[in-house]
Amino acid sequence: MHALEKILAQKAGKTSVKTGEIVNCTVDKAGINDLYLQTVRSFHEIGASKVALPERVIMFMDHYAPASTSLQADNQRRFREFCRTRNVGYLMDVNEGVCHQVMADKGLSLPGELIVITDSHTTTHGAFGAFGTGVGATDMATILATGKLWFRVPEIMRIRIEGTLPKGVYAKDVILHIIGRLGADYAVYKGVEFAGPVVGGFSVSERMALCNMSTEMGAKATYIHPDAVTLDFLKSRASSTYTPVSTDADFTYAENLSFDVSNLKPQVAAPSSVDNVFDLDEYAGTSISQAYLGSCTGGRLEDIAVAASILRGKKIAPGTRLLVVPASRQTLLDAVRDGYLQDLVHAGATFVTPSCAACLGTHQGLLADGEICISSTNRNFPGRMGSTGAEIYLGSPASVAAAALEGKIVNPLKYL
Repeated sequence: MHALEKILAQKAGKTSVKTGEIVNCTVDKAGINDLYLQTVRSFHEIGASKVALPERVIMFMDHYAPASTSLQADNQRRFREFCRTRNVGYLMDVNEGVCHQVMADKGLSLPGELIVITDSHTTTHGAFGAFGTGVGATDMATILATGKLWFRVPEIMRIRIEGTLPKGVYAKDVILHIIGRLGADYAVYKGVEFAGPVVGGFSVSERMALCNMSTEMGAKATYIHPDAVTLDFLKSRASSTYTPVSTDADFTYAENLSFDVSNLKPQVAAPSSVDNVFDLDEYAGTSISQAYLGSCTGGRLEDIAVAASILRGKKIAPGTRLLVVPASRQTLLDAVRDGYLQDLVHAGATFVTPSCAACLGTHQGLLADGEICISSTNRNFPGRMGSTGAEIYLGSPASVAAAALEGKIVNPLKYL
């Protein structure tokens, strides 16, 4: 069995599972974000009153942080009340940041765990060797009531990333390239393992970006084998214990793919589909209204650092907005400590509360009709960040910063 299959088997109390099998698993971490008040409603509707495993439940106030309407504020009030009355283990309020980064910051995402959050980008946690997947409100209500949920064992495919990564090319470019080649539906309900020398050389931040964007090709879960990079990160977060996972000697795959990225150039996903991917140079010169650096895909400290390195001592182009949204409170504190916040503010950037912000099109940086944005986020659908008449290009944090500097899409290599 593959590690993802072994995780499901262990959580189901079975010695083995096979592709397509339905198993009922105990969940290690259950996360709910503030988009999903229906979770609480469904919890009551199914007749539940007590949370089965409250110490494993985490409530995140990240999508509306802080609330921008009275309805959002009331939803968050009701969530807080639910946490208080049901002894929920963790309440991550509006000061904490995006669920996936907060989990990483606090050492709550561990190898061998089954992590379920009401967010489609929960595949991010494959970067730590966990089985991370997103669910809807009713499924999460079931987890609250019972501590368990059913899963269909996914088919497992492996993507090896070979070669030497060129300067100016990042994990975001790599995953955009892969999605562009395979298509947005290639990995629907599949487990995707990332392997190969390039992956081994990626930091935890870059691994998280890789696994995060796998949602955009339909992945049910992702997996990167825990190694020294993983363990060093976990130790830095005071995560001294975790469930060990076996070596990959006995892993089998339904499909093996390989991508050599030695000659890869910076990539861009053009409007209005994530698999509409091209070399960024093909869109060089496209004027932008806004550059957006943030989200659970591209708002980590390394992303802010590369933007600061490009913009330090310079000014963003007149008539262009640069929004920087740290993925978490810890990310913001680290950016202050390292001087990146000051560098970017002096360059003309606007910092936003650590949150999802405009990534889901609700507040803090929305686009008007006819505006063009280049973003380090994960989706460029019409209306995703505001008006359906706006256009969104997806690129790496370096590409976002370089575009803010020139007021147009430009290859970031010359600034690195």
